[in-house]
Parts: sequence; C-alpha cells; structure tokens
Amino acid sequence: MILTQLFVEIDDFYKEFEKEMKKILIADQMMKRDRDTQLSMSEIMTIVVYFHIAKYRTFKDYYTKLILGPLKKAFPNSISYKRFIALKKRVLLPLSVFLKRKRCGYNTGISFIDSTTISVCHNRRIHNHKVFKDLAQRGKSSTGWFYGFKLHLIVNESGEIINFVFTPGNIDDRNENVIKKLTKNITGKLFGDKGYLSKKLFEMLYEEGVELITKIKKNMKNQLMPLLDKLLLRKRALIESINDQLKNISQLEHTRHRNPINAMVNWIAALTAYTFQPKKPSINFDIKQKSQLMVVA
Repeated sequence: MILTQLFVEIDDFYKEFEKEMKKILIADQMMKRDRDTQLSMSEIMTIVVYFHIAKYRTFKDYYTKLILGPLKKAFPNSISYKRFIALKKRVLLPLSVFLKRKRCGYNTGISFIDSTTISVCHNRRIHNHKVFKDLAQRGKSSTGWFYGFKLHLIVNESGEIINFVFTPGNIDDRNENVIKKLTKNITGKLFGDKGYLSKKLFEMLYEEGVELITKIKKNMKNQLMPLLDKLLLRKRALIESINDQLKNISQLEHTRHRNPINAMVNWIAALTAYTFQPKKPSINFDIKQKSQLMVVA
C-alpha cells in the first residue's frame, strides 16, 4: 500500500533528521522550545504528501472525509482540521530536505529543463490579493500574463526530478543564479526550449561541463546538430508532461491558499507525491540508442 510505504520512508528519514537538528542546536547553543504534538511530525508529513495522491480537490474535504474517516485507524491520534492547518507549516523544512536528499533522481548525462507558472489568483484580483503581497510577482509565459511564482525544473530521461527552484513570477528562465542552482550537480547534455537561448548562458554552462541544446528561432541561421541530439530535443515534451501532471494530478497550482508557508508546504508535497508515482513519463530507448547514450554519458 502506497500509504504504508510513504510513512515508513518518511519516518525513517525523520528519525535521522531529528538527530542532526538536535546536534546543530546544541552546537549553536540555541535554546528552543520543542513541544510534542498529538500527531508525530512523520504523520503530519505523510498526511500532507498523501493528499496529492488521494485525488481529492480540496485539502479540507480530504482531511475531514478521509483522514478523520476511513483512515482514522491509520492515524488514531488525528486532530481537528483547524489544529492540523496550524501545525502544517512546521514540516516545511524536514519535507524539503526529505525531497532533496531521498526522493530526487540522479544525473544520467541526459537532462531536460523547463519552467511552469504557479498562479496564486486571477489577474482581475491582483490588486485585492493580500496572501502573497510582496512575495508574488507578475510574469509572462507563453500562455499570457499571470501573478504568482515559477517552478524551475530539471528532470532526467526516466522522468525523475533531479533539481528544482521556486522563484517569483518575474524571474527570467535564463537567470544565471537560478540556472547555477539548478545545474549544480548536472553534467552532460541539457535540453530546453527557445526560452533558454543565450550565448552567455551556453558558455557559462559549457565551462561547468553542461552542453545546453535548444531549438533555434526562425530568424537564426540553421546549425548542424548530431542526429541523437535532434531526436532528444524532440522528446522535450517529457518535461512538459511532468509539469502538466504536477498541476492537474498533484494540484501544484490552486488559488485557495491563506498562508504563504502552507502554500510552500503544498508545493513541496506535490513534488514529493510525484516521486512516489509508480509510472512516470519517460523515454523508451531501443538497444542501439541506449548504447549511444552510454557513450554520451
């Protein structure tokens, strides 16, 4: 059962994480009250992530109808919905570390990069929006203007998330600081859309052992490209499928947030839930292509 697997992995991780955090607090001589909660931190993290797997449209329905209903036996110390929302923000740090350390994939030499928008309200309500005031920004994507944030994502050919960064909506995809964070542990070929066309960016990544490959614009001279690179560039729809699943299945984007930290917890939980997906969008290579890829990697 996915719920059992989810809890076991999170619980094993949190025991290690808690020990590390206590060592840091002792070393820094930081005195901090650490009250026990009726639900353990592992249970809170599990409930938050499982929401994105359980196919409920709102967290309130999910918690009141499923967690306090059929899954009450799995979580015998369940608390009220209002109290859970108050505790939810506590798991932002451990959940982020869990995703980065335990659930992200590995660099294979073939990577795909893209960004997707996270709108926090309708454009007509921007002036009245208060939850993300001074945090969210207006930005423009291929589908038009929006108000919110961006998720910058790198995945491998198996559909595994290698790295991710959240930024305000007005941050350009070619922002050097964002790209450096994303490609920190990346080598080999990196495929992106025309939005990543930049000579300066290409040279910067090339020095780090990353070859950025994108399509060219209509007014640019055609350049010779190896056949394998052309084929892989056509497979860039892989990362677009992942972004689509994150939004429409894992509910990465919605406009019901009432707290910025809880919104961040929702985003991290959505990415974590995706990593537990048994069948991810991926590219199936034949034997000859695999042998060529091994040479490239």
